[in-house]
Formats: sequence, structure tokens, C-alpha cells
Amino acid sequence: MKRLFLGCLLTVLSATTCLSAPVFDTLASHAYLVDYDTGAVLLEKNADELMAPASMSKLMTVYILFEKIKNGQVHLDDTFEVSVNAWKKGGEKSGSSTMFLKPNSKVKVQDLIKGIIIQSGNDACITVAENIAGSEENFAEEMTLRAREIGLEKSTFKNSTGWPNKEHLMTSRELAILAKKLISEFPDFYPIFSEKSFKYNGIKQDNRNPLLYSMPDQADGLKTGHTEKSGYALVGSAKSKDGKRRLILVVNGLKSMKERNSETKKIMEWGLREFENYSLFKNGQTVTEIPVWLGMEENVPVVLQKDVLVTLHRLDKPKTKVSVTYDTWAKAPIKKGDVLASLNIALPDGKTYRFPLVAAKDVGEISYWGRMKKAVSSVVYGQKE
Repeated sequence: MKRLFLGCLLTVLSATTCLSAPVFDTLASHAYLVDYDTGAVLLEKNADELMAPASMSKLMTVYILFEKIKNGQVHLDDTFEVSVNAWKKGGEKSGSSTMFLKPNSKVKVQDLIKGIIIQSGNDACITVAENIAGSEENFAEEMTLRAREIGLEKSTFKNSTGWPNKEHLMTSRELAILAKKLISEFPDFYPIFSEKSFKYNGIKQDNRNPLLYSMPDQADGLKTGHTEKSGYALVGSAKSKDGKRRLILVVNGLKSMKERNSETKKIMEWGLREFENYSLFKNGQTVTEIPVWLGMEENVPVVLQKDVLVTLHRLDKPKTKVSVTYDTWAKAPIKKGDVLASLNIALPDGKTYRFPLVAAKDVGEISYWGRMKKAVSSVVYGQKE
């Protein structure tokens, strides 16, 4: 086995791993900060513990609605009827977040979307649920089923609003997964999450997301939440000032709106300031060449099958080492795509992450007489050439 040392590179951590980095001491009971592109986890605190998500779970309600619009089952100019039930449970007299819908009125889907995202209207959520599934209970079952299908293995929904229910639970990690899906799968709808206000029935309401005001040129979503049990919560997203990076943040269990405002800004700024993404190699880029035994060519180039974009704390980047390991020779015949080596990224904490390197092309085996000549050379000269 040979090791080719490529040196200390300005690299970052692998796409699916946690970083060796200083931990942010957050006041939140639950917290999760992840890089959108690499999946590197910058901060986690009780990330897999089930919690009351409050209105953050409305993200699943809009995910279901967006999917139905995308596949043509629902259209933006469709009108949904507001039931008395939706008005009583989520309307003005409910004392909860509301879009101020009138019972028995009809509302366009495009307005309901804004009423949910910007105003956090419980009446809007129930109206969507009843018109799509016949009842809020049926819709909640659909939410849970679809959640399992998209990888939310722990989340369970009992309503469309996030109204307190001991069985209505999510994790901060799964909220971040859901947020990424909303951003990546619905680029036409995602800008709504950054709108700061919406006026309906003559009543203007402001978006409660504090990051839209504290980081106006960077933050663009997603949803706040608050109940007595959950505390103050947020699913947020913001980009670096150059627009090249995006972080997704989930926090829950903060004690006040003021604490949520300050804590989310501090965490997001810390993540954008202290970490960086680096493109190490591109898909198909030759990393090195490996000697070939009994081949029509002396060497075969090896490449990566995907881009290697990694995330690392700034203090760790000079200490990160990259190397390639492979057998002394690759024996012909070789087929394009055969795994011949490994690209290794060694972090300062002792962890090493490996990416397979594959042959960039076919290399045929030499003829019988060519093999005989090699064998004679090996005996006479004590080497393979």
C-alpha cells in the first residue's frame, strides 16, 4: 500500500459529518446549525430529541400544499372555502395567530400561502387542510405519511397548525431537513418566506422572523414558533454576504422574543464567520496517476465521482492533511470506474474521511509475449519493469 501525501490544504469537513470545532454555548434547549451545501453540522444540541415544534410545523403544511400545486392538483388561483370550524379554531376569536379570515368566505390559494408563511395564520392552515383532505385530522395523517417518505423518521403531526398536542412532535434536525427541501424543491415559492408583511381583509401583519430585520441582506426565511410548552423558536436561513454559502438554523426553548432575536442572530453570524466551504476537487478531476502492472499503459489516472466540497472551522484549516492511498500497482485489465485508490481527509481531531478514487479510463492487458517479457525482466533485474 502506498500513500501519496498531498499536503495541508485549506479544506473543510466532509458533506455528511460533524466538525471538530468550538461549540457555541446557546441558551436554547434545542439547537441545530447546518451548512446547506455540504451538510456539515456546525452546532447541535439535543438535535434528535422530540420536541413541541409549535408553528414551525406549519412548514410541513406548506410543503404538502406546494407539492400539490407543483403536480397540478391545486392551482394558485383556486379558491378554498373557510369553514366555521376553521374560523372558531384559528380565526380572530381563537386568540391565536390568525389571518383574520371570515367564516363561509372564499380565499385564493395564493393568499392562503402568504397567510400561513407571513402571518402564521392558524385559520389559513385549517382551511388548507380541510379543503385538501376533507378534515384537519385526515390532513395531519397525510403530513405524517409524507414526512416518513421524505426522510423525517421521527416527526408526527396531529394538526396543521402546530397547536399544542402531546403527540405532535418534531426534532430540530428534521426541521432543518424540511427547510432544505422547501428551499431546493420550490424555488419559485421560497421568496415568499422573506416577505416582511402581508395585508388581507384590510389588516396588515408583519413577519415575526427576527433574522429578516437583524440580517436584512442575508436572511430569507423561514418560520417562527411559540407556545407555552415549546418556548420561543425559529427555523431560519441566511446566506453569507458574498452569497456563496447558506446556513439553516433551528432553535427552540428560548425564554422570550428578545432572547430569540439576539440568540438567533449571534448563532447565525458565528456560523457564517467561523466556518468556510472549500472546493477540494471537482467531479471527474484527475487527482493522481497510479502505476499499472501488465497494462497497455504504464499509468492510469484516478478521479472522483463527485465534487468534494467540505466545511471546516477556520482554525482547523491549516492543520488538515490530504493524502491518497493505493496498492503499489493496479493490475490490468482495468475498467473505467474501477475503484483503485482512496482520497483521505485527516482532521486535527484525528478523524479521517475517505472518498473513493476510480479509474478515468479503460486500460487493457498486454499480450502473452508481453507478459513473458515482463516476467523475464522481473527474474533478471529483480523488478517489474
